[in-house]
Amino acid sequence: MPIHIIPINKLSAGALKGVIEEFITRSGTDYGTVEAPLDTKFRQVKNQLKNGTAVLVFDDQTETTNIFLAYDPVLKEIDTGNTDRH
Repeated sequence: MPIHIIPINKLSAGALKGVIEEFITRSGTDYGTVEAPLDTKFRQVKNQLKNGTAVLVFDDQTETTNIFLAYDPVLKEIDTGNTDRH
């Protein structure tokens, strides 16, 4: 499954905002026992992407974008085709 880690500085501000908003409103996204407001979730995810604790991933096969924690074991098990995370 060829996926690519996309450096966030390669996206426009609007595109990055759209990706993050889609991710945080996706069904099944869990933020713990207390539901956080969308603007809080947005800031948390954006900060994680900026500081490198999360990465933006594009899957060629499904043509979808996702956000993973940088240390997620799933990323180690697949051939990313691009390991440049910054």
